Amino acid sequence: MSTRTELLATGSEVADEVRHFYDRYPYPPPVDNLEKYQERWHDPQRKRADFHLFWPDRVFREDQSILVAGCGTSQAAKHALRWPAAQVIGIDSSATSVRYTEELKKKHNLKNLEVQQCAIERISDLGMSFDQIVCTGVLHHLADPDAALTALRRVLKPDGAMHLMVYAPYGRAGVYMIQEFCRRIGIHPSDGEIRDLMRGLGALPAGHPLQSLLTQAPELQDELTLADALLHPKDRAYSVPQLLELIEGAALRFGRWIRQAPYSAQCGVMSRIPQAARIMRLPLEEQYAVAELFRGTMIRHSAVVYRNDCASPSQPIDFAGDGWLDYVPIRMPDTICIEDGLEPGTAAVLINRTHTYRDLFLAVGQIEKRFFDAIDGQHKIGDIVERALSSSCRSAHLDLARSFFERLWWHDLVVFETAARATA
Repeated sequence: MSTRTELLATGSEVADEVRHFYDRYPYPPPVDNLEKYQERWHDPQRKRADFHLFWPDRVFREDQSILVAGCGTSQAAKHALRWPAAQVIGIDSSATSVRYTEELKKKHNLKNLEVQQCAIERISDLGMSFDQIVCTGVLHHLADPDAALTALRRVLKPDGAMHLMVYAPYGRAGVYMIQEFCRRIGIHPSDGEIRDLMRGLGALPAGHPLQSLLTQAPELQDELTLADALLHPKDRAYSVPQLLELIEGAALRFGRWIRQAPYSAQCGVMSRIPQAARIMRLPLEEQYAVAELFRGTMIRHSAVVYRNDCASPSQPIDFAGDGWLDYVPIRMPDTICIEDGLEPGTAAVLINRTHTYRDLFLAVGQIEKRFFDAIDGQHKIGDIVERALSSSCRSAHLDLARSFFERLWWHDLVVFETAARATA
């Protein structure tokens, strides 16, 4: 048997093993109702912010074609609920996952959703292309992630965007230690073994790398979640450089992180360490890699990527010239503004509640607070500055405005619409 034939045979065995695992232990844990999820997405500003996270340079629209690759038990149904005008295709290799998704489709009358049992590597067989591809928590479980990502690239439209999420290695060190523990003593996925494993984990010594993760992620007390984390037959992680190499190898281009503040030397504690200026002189890709090492507890990486032959820059956020004055800032829906109990001279503290690192906040002064209050998702930055300041102050505070809106963006407090549009 040739080496290539052996690799194909091994890949097929892994795929079968992963499919059988999810048929028995579906993930995420199945739900029978998505009404609360649907309520969150009734907010039109949440939809606009999500759209412009991927496409700053395009006018907002809701009728995209979306592929959810490795949709699990509910992810495709959630996207169909989120975007009722979109055409959503969900694929998964597990018949059990497809069945649960079909049940949600029927319950919520999701006429814009189609679900198929299909391997990612065979996606071209559908004969379709997509504006957006969502592939989160999947590639790291496949026998050949490179081939799967290349297959997804083939069905991404030239101006499309892809949302990728893969595991990160350092924050999951405890997970991989217990995975190896299970392998060495022969623990295999079964209902009894999982329950026994849960009891055993209750006796982990204080300071074990998994202990903090168990504390931060109470969902690991669920049997299906625990099985997915610790007893999965195929699991690997990607550091920042490894993920960027994976993306480039599939003829794709990195756009941005879904949440970029943890990776930025401009944000949080990293901006205040003695090495901050040295880090800022590095290329952005190196800054991201350094941030992962410094923080040490990232458990996943979520990125927006594009085809490498995309004609548009797709992430044209640039504060070097004067183009930023025409950007329309849109608040991220989980941004909150705290005004009580602050130090003198601080008008407010801005926080994105989805951040898990507590050092990621932005303290602002009175003039910056005026800028923030004027953000309505309709007016350009130039108009906001005009409205917030008297004419005698505008030129003097233009650099302050430039710095402030750039920091808002890096802290994941706003996204921008950069497409030309009429101001309301």
